[in-house]
Amino acid sequence: MAAPVSTVGKPSTERSPFNTTSFQKKTRTKLISIPGTRPSVQNGQLLVSTGVTSLDYLLGGGLAVGTVLLIEEDRYDSYSRMILKYFLAEGVVCRHELFVAAAQDNPDDILQVGEEVPYFPRLSCEPQDSLDAMKIAWRYQNLPKVQSALASSSRFGHYYDVSKTMEPEIRQAAKCHCFYLPEHPTQSSPTHSTMLESYSALLKSLQEVINREGFDVAAPMTKSRNILRIGLHSLGSALWGDDLSCHDNPRNGHALTTFLYGLRALLRSSLSVAVVTVPSHLIQVSITRLCDNAIALESFKGSERETNPLYKDYHGLLHVRQVPHLNCLASKLPDHKDLAFKLKRKQFTIERLHLPPDLSETVSRVSRGELAGAATVASACGSGSSGKKHLDF
Repeated sequence: MAAPVSTVGKPSTERSPFNTTSFQKKTRTKLISIPGTRPSVQNGQLLVSTGVTSLDYLLGGGLAVGTVLLIEEDRYDSYSRMILKYFLAEGVVCRHELFVAAAQDNPDDILQVGEEVPYFPRLSCEPQDSLDAMKIAWRYQNLPKVQSALASSSRFGHYYDVSKTMEPEIRQAAKCHCFYLPEHPTQSSPTHSTMLESYSALLKSLQEVINREGFDVAAPMTKSRNILRIGLHSLGSALWGDDLSCHDNPRNGHALTTFLYGLRALLRSSLSVAVVTVPSHLIQVSITRLCDNAIALESFKGSERETNPLYKDYHGLLHVRQVPHLNCLASKLPDHKDLAFKLKRKQFTIERLHLPPDLSETVSRVSRGELAGAATVASACGSGSSGKKHLDF
């Protein structure tokens, strides 16, 4: 039966009360579909991969578009530089546009990223009978198994071989914008230092790319949307003209924080995501709070832990300083705070730090014969000294 049409054309006051209601059917908002992105299951924010799957797991599934990841550099800036390369390599594979800025190394050298390799899930090849036949100490039998690997149930991102370099044809297929500070001379004045001019030139160049290439969300969509990945290497160093690390009383101590404030405001209204590396001695609370994500890398190179047998399986520690608070009242913190990273033959991974439960007892078992020999020598020396005392008495 067709619907009655008697109410058509009549005033709304004469309509049936059952047809007027303040409730509306909830419809699912249409998310932007961009290659290399996915929505977060926690807050619906659009995420991109950092290129390191274990780091994506720590950050809640990936980097949210419009946010800044701050990396506190390690002592020799080797592993922080590697994470930056992973971030750029993921952008090349996903066909995202890149913006790389540096003051020391040429951005073309930083873009020498690793080669993508296929993903092979790790399978256990040991039969169950051999696992059941293994015997361990009785006091460790009921302890829960430690899952050291950090991995998500759903695969996101790609894997790269750091021992190889990506083919030039693949790397050149991605559109890249470079900012090399020596190629952008700045003019210093008595009231404005070179450091402020360098940061303002970088921010102006970045804003021009966002407006020209259509990454601004307020701009009319004339072509398919894409993501701009921004990599800023070693901000705050003296090569940027920053005197924060050169003087006890710097003339422009808030220049870096001012730049980060402007950078985050620029990213909030654009389809962009940034990774910024800063030397560890320049890290302050104000700098960390101006970024959405913050991690610190503590390398074992040149320290006592490099030769410590407890850390023989790792190359450094990773500390999560800050996680983002986006579209939620409380952010999800990592379930494990003791984290370590290691560089395998081909891959950089982050794992839960797992140390032996009782190293002293293990050492005593291995060197039981040596300890017994040492005890015999000690007793002989003791008897000899006691005899000498007896004769002198």
